[in-house]
Amino acid sequence: MDIISQLQEQVNTIAGLTFNTFGTLQRDAPPVRLSPNYPEPPANPPSVAEDAASLAEQPKLMSAALVKAAKQFDSLVAALPLAEGGEEAQLKRIAELQAENDTVGQELQKQLEAAEKELKQVQELFRQSTDNYLNFKKPD
Repeated sequence: MDIISQLQEQVNTIAGLTFNTFGTLQRDAPPVRLSPNYPEPPANPPSVAEDAASLAEQPKLMSAALVKAAKQFDSLVAALPLAEGGEEAQLKRIAELQAENDTVGQELQKQLEAAEKELKQVQELFRQSTDNYLNFKKPD
């Protein structure tokens, strides 16, 4: 897998971890009274209170996974090749590649035209041979 694909995969991983982390934090957050005008939120059931210790560890584990994924992303970015010669050299290289692409495109176009011409000749010969066979003609 090339470096760009690895970067894209790592971004997707970070996005998934972030989504799951926020969802978990929202789901497991204790109820809070927003205003004195609102009634008291319901108390946590006993089973939720027992799981409070494991719930306290979960954000730490998720944040550690996010940090690890971010570090992996940073290492992939560091592995990217550096641009040589600056913008001017890059523009020159792009122009060279476009000229090469145009040359190759013209050559391919010539080959395509030659192949189409040959195909027409073969089709004509095939038509003549089938006509001769069906009409029991002797070849010219």
